[in-house]
Amino acid sequence: MKPAFADPEARREFPEIDQLARDTFGLTADEAAQIPDPEGWDGIDIKSMRDQADQFEREGWDVTDDKRRPLRILGHFSHPLWLALRGVAGTLPFAPEPDATDPALTSLAAEAKAFQRDKR
Repeated sequence: MKPAFADPEARREFPEIDQLARDTFGLTADEAAQIPDPEGWDGIDIKSMRDQADQFEREGWDVTDDKRRPLRILGHFSHPLWLALRGVAGTLPFAPEPDATDPALTSLAAEAKAFQRDKR
């Protein structure tokens, strides 16, 4: 990654940043900025990148590097991700399909029950 990608103005110079955001979340950072905050919005998208990374982690999203620092380009993607994550606009990538099977009926659960009954 080019270090210049992290600059807030980089989206003008590198249109691939906006294209990646659109492909991944269904909207760009500029489009996300045009969407009015819903009632009760906590302003998470304007907090520090560290605070956002911590909150993303609580939501099940790792947006840090291998040293646990927020990604340098997080500023380009955090607002679209927050909107998608909270169901306001856009889409989430890699969202798991709802589990149609009852976990209690899996073979692992059945084996666990059999193990618990076995009193040898």
